[in-house]
Amino acid sequence: MSGKARRASAFWIAEPGRGELRLETLPPLAVGDVLVRTRYTAISRGTESLVFRGEVPRSEYRRMRCPFQAGVFPAPVKYGYINVGLVEEGPAHLCGRMVFCLYPHQTRYQVPAEAVHPLPEGVPAARAVLAANMETAVNGIWDAAPRLGDRIAVIGAGALGCLAARLLARMPGCEVELIDIDTRRAAVAGRLGVEFRTPADATPETDLVVHTSGSPAGLVLALDLAGFEATILEMSWYGSRSVALPLGEGFHNRRLSLRSSQVGAVATAQRPRWDRARRMDLALSLLTDASLDALITGEDAFEQLPDTQARLAEAPGDTICHRIRYT
Repeated sequence: MSGKARRASAFWIAEPGRGELRLETLPPLAVGDVLVRTRYTAISRGTESLVFRGEVPRSEYRRMRCPFQAGVFPAPVKYGYINVGLVEEGPAHLCGRMVFCLYPHQTRYQVPAEAVHPLPEGVPAARAVLAANMETAVNGIWDAAPRLGDRIAVIGAGALGCLAARLLARMPGCEVELIDIDTRRAAVAGRLGVEFRTPADATPETDLVVHTSGSPAGLVLALDLAGFEATILEMSWYGSRSVALPLGEGFHNRRLSLRSSQVGAVATAQRPRWDRARRMDLALSLLTDASLDALITGEDAFEQLPDTQARLAEAPGDTICHRIRYT
């Protein structure tokens, strides 16, 4: 195998709103690299939809790059960061291992061995596609710094919100509500062991609000639900959209704190002792929780990915995490 040219098929955004599969020839495997055959990827619905539609602001072109992105924004670009596959060649301790990597949608690829993370025992490959969202949830909770017994609202029952709510609900004494306008998410919340509420019946005066909905209306709701001197942690990313907030109402009088969180840097309080590799290992270890399978709401074959990306970017429906299957 090592003497033959290796071919791979990869998903590219050819222009905003249109994707295609392109054949690539992989170079000879370098010493210290691994060759991975992809088993599953997943679509990060919020961020990848913005990228697919060409809505990355020019100011964020550099900061929004994925670790193994090819091309440049807005297009053509090979973008993605959720990849689970089998190591076919490389260092002996990794060969035959199932691994997670922050790699785009591609059938086979080569990366430095330190870029892949072996799946822990008890984490199936099909569930490991949640690793990137779990890592973001972990980092956000570190930023939020919840306390025992807090009343917490998580707004937005997408993959990130569901994972954050599940982790927060396991903290002793905490009362957690997962809030979404889509009542179909109530069943998923139930499987996660979290109380579900619509915006109309959400409990006010919370100690902490975690916002993940990606909707300006959701952030306005977060301000409404926050109690005196509470923190609103903003985990949504709006791309090139502007967001108007009612900061002239009770925002100052209630001494609210609005804080951003983003996975690109390890949370401040953990940064002296944690790096990204340790954080990812933690995220993977948390995926032994079988209830998280409820977040996988659809699956398509890799060959359908151009149509799948277009469909989800236009009308995501009740999608939480959409998995892509490779043969």
